[in-house]
Amino acid sequence: MPAVGTPPARPALRPPAPALRRTLAGILAGALTAVLLVLLPSTQASAAPVLLSQGKPVTASSQESGGTPATAAVDGDTGTRWSSAFADPQWIRVDLGAPTAVSQVVLRWEAAHAKSYRIELSDNGTDWTSVHTAANSPGGTETLNVTGTARYVRMLGLTRATGYGYSLWEFQVYGGTDGGPTLPGGGDLGPNVHVFDPATPGIQSKVDQIFKEQESAQFGTGRHALLFKPGTYSNLNAQIGFYTQIAGLGLRPGDTTFHGDVTVDAGWFNGNATQNFWRSAENLTLNPVSGTNRWAVSQAASFRRMHVKGGLNLAPDGYGWASGGYIADSKIDGQVGNYSQQQWYTRDSAIGGWSNSVWNQVFSGTEGAPATGFPEPRYTTLDTTPVSREKPFLYLDGNEYKVFAPAKRTNARGTTWASGTPAGESIPLSRFYVVKPGATAATLNRAVAQGLHLLFTPGVYHVDRPIEINRAGTVVLGLGLATIIPDNGVTAMKVADVDGVRLAGFLIDAGPVNSPTLLEVGPQNASADHAANPTTVQDVYLRIGGAGPGKATTGMVVNSDDTVVDHTWIWRADHGEGVGWETNRADYGLRVNGDDVLATGLFVEHFNKYDVEWYGERGRTIFFQNEKAYDAPNQAAIQNGATKGYAAYRVDDSVDVHEGWGLGSYCYYNVDPTIRQDHGFKVPVKPGVKFHSLLTVSLGGNGQFEHVVNDTGAPTSGTSTVPSTVTSFP
Repeated sequence: MPAVGTPPARPALRPPAPALRRTLAGILAGALTAVLLVLLPSTQASAAPVLLSQGKPVTASSQESGGTPATAAVDGDTGTRWSSAFADPQWIRVDLGAPTAVSQVVLRWEAAHAKSYRIELSDNGTDWTSVHTAANSPGGTETLNVTGTARYVRMLGLTRATGYGYSLWEFQVYGGTDGGPTLPGGGDLGPNVHVFDPATPGIQSKVDQIFKEQESAQFGTGRHALLFKPGTYSNLNAQIGFYTQIAGLGLRPGDTTFHGDVTVDAGWFNGNATQNFWRSAENLTLNPVSGTNRWAVSQAASFRRMHVKGGLNLAPDGYGWASGGYIADSKIDGQVGNYSQQQWYTRDSAIGGWSNSVWNQVFSGTEGAPATGFPEPRYTTLDTTPVSREKPFLYLDGNEYKVFAPAKRTNARGTTWASGTPAGESIPLSRFYVVKPGATAATLNRAVAQGLHLLFTPGVYHVDRPIEINRAGTVVLGLGLATIIPDNGVTAMKVADVDGVRLAGFLIDAGPVNSPTLLEVGPQNASADHAANPTTVQDVYLRIGGAGPGKATTGMVVNSDDTVVDHTWIWRADHGEGVGWETNRADYGLRVNGDDVLATGLFVEHFNKYDVEWYGERGRTIFFQNEKAYDAPNQAAIQNGATKGYAAYRVDDSVDVHEGWGLGSYCYYNVDPTIRQDHGFKVPVKPGVKFHSLLTVSLGGNGQFEHVVNDTGAPTSGTSTVPSTVTSFP
């Protein structure tokens, strides 16, 4: 229904498409509010002139109701419309993304059209040049030939022809490109993608060579993807080191079978697995030689779409420490041996059993998962996952590479592939710009503007401006932990407020000049409804420091509604190069402003102030792992007004509805072990704000928590590293 204070929406004088859109709260009819909205899918570029406006961000001075947003005028659907408030003047503006030669504007008016208006062009969105003026428009469909070059094109309505507002079924801008070359799709995958088939000679020696290079290269520049064509491989033990992805190239895990293992151990670190980061295994079936496969990892190491015909051991040889990981869309026929894993999240999978708990083991949509027992045993289990959509992946269809984009599921349980071919869309590699080291942000933005998706091959990429993902449905997929570094303090990547963007499989590494953010999902004040087709962020990791000096005020900001953040590690480094309280300063890890955002597998650590801040309504988090910054020099450095320390996870007092399951925060103030932290979690006390299975831990007595959440929960104490728990709050 309309926002309070607005009249009921006027029905179109011919029926609109039967889609019900979310009312945009706070929009008052007649107010000239500049609401940034964005569009729906663009057409792929072709020879000039081309339709430039479809798939580009759009802004309007106002809108009549929640059902008539500016996005509807550039979505290619002549059954949806933008309509303004019932006042003069009004405008609608499209951002073409870069200066572009404009040759034609088509206005498809609804009956409530403009009597007089201007078509205006601008390079900066502030200074406008008129290229067409109408004094007595007849309405209907108007095709206007114009000449000019601009980034922004605006229809400025001066006087209305009816008592209603201005109403456009479509606002279409045509023209040429900005003079750059048309970029090709597809192509080879570069030297760091290693493709094998069962007849390839020397597979084991090649895999061993890459492991030798990557085993202890925690902050090195090597990046590798090991891709195995469908078939059966015998007597293979693929040990996986840093920045290495191993994956099958079938459509289902059973298409690529190993009689052997995919192993992660911790010999390089004296049996301690707490630094086994940045690697992945995907889309394989394993028949482990001993009956059990070892996968001893910690953060940023995903195990997706795997079938283990045996058991899975999550601890290193010798059962040294391990610090948490992530399984999704996988089947483990035998038992998962948790052993020394302090925390773990398993989603939409099937397991034969689970051995034990340590601090925080969480399951959602997992067949065979243990029942909730928190606080002892420390299991938190949800029968289903509210919303999930699996990570896109590269596969071979015959001899043609394609990317499979799995379909969204609601209330999911079990794998996507148990009953055969999973639901989703296959996208030919020819529709991807294959990114190789040396590519610039300008080139990547041009590729997206042409209608191409992005496939980053393994490597390290510097960008001097944001990578702008402003077309609905764009896939940005990294292979081999491809790494993006923003130069000169820019934001590495910005996503428009559009449907269905998929970000997956890459690392953003902060540069030495402070960036305000590293990743932004949706612009400030984003408000479009994406419930049917959300943006997903999967196996996307952010790092500030460690590989060298890096700074960012905030790691990730999520402004778009309905976004699903599915497995991320946002890390202000506590070791490596360029590490210090001010050296790799980063105040905030994740800030969520969008409504209905879901996080499944959220790892955020060591920020100078709040690790997570949540301002959007109806947010949900299933599994949260956090450590407070180790390197705080003293109590004063973390003092938050009258509060001792900044909470690891804070829900703003303005929020009415929020829920979380399985959230843990740990402190290890090794510079000043006398530091006290008032609480790990700070949330409003309201009926709609609910938390389940919360804990805080002092690691060896280096600092202590006074409470778990607000003023609830016993303090941690001593050096025994025993969690303080709250089963439910309030």
